[in-house]
Amino acid sequence: MIVDISFRMMGARLPADHSYRLYGALTTAVPELHGDKIPYSVHPVRGQQLPGRELALLPHSQLIVRLDHEHLPTVMPLAGKALRVGSYIVSLGVPGVHPLTASPVLRSRLVIIKGFTEPEAFRQAAQRQVEQAGVSATVGLVEPRANSRFEGRSAPATGPVRRTLRIRDKEIVGFAVQVDGLADHDAITLQERGLGGRQHFGCGVLVPPPSLPGVQPGVSRRRNT
Repeated sequence: MIVDISFRMMGARLPADHSYRLYGALTTAVPELHGDKIPYSVHPVRGQQLPGRELALLPHSQLIVRLDHEHLPTVMPLAGKALRVGSYIVSLGVPGVHPLTASPVLRSRLVIIKGFTEPEAFRQAAQRQVEQAGVSATVGLVEPRANSRFEGRSAPATGPVRRTLRIRDKEIVGFAVQVDGLADHDAITLQERGLGGRQHFGCGVLVPPPSLPGVQPGVSRRRNT
């Protein structure tokens, strides 16, 4: 069973584009997370975007790792660890384990599909991935809110939300994605698989939108029993 394990992230700030450096910090703390020995993905860290391409950590900011429950003992030692993410230090709290929850709508902050950087071609490639997973749903690209802030600066009010992932001196382009019309079993399947690549770096992780009842930012809802 695939689950999310979350650790409260305590500290002041992170770089806004911290994904690659966070991966380095995690693999230093838990070497088994390096490479593809264990299939897992890392949720984007939620916080407040600041000028200067920084992210302020908030009380709900968390490190969330999605992986098979059999590998939970591998990541449990992260509890209480201090991680150096570039020039920033963050500490991790006690873990909580959350099952994935069905939702008719799923979103990912950033999906990257190699070779696709233009909106419509990218959307079609993402749609094909969904269909290849045996899932019936519609892929769309997220539009920005008017007067929204993105990476500490004003975002354009038209066109899909385009984001980049920086790995060393290279920037990789992707888009914010929404998947609609999901049956319950398809929603679980798609969350387990994710979309696109670079999932160790916070890309392609799908979650129910926070506006749905009971959903916390960056954490899937608990299944009702």
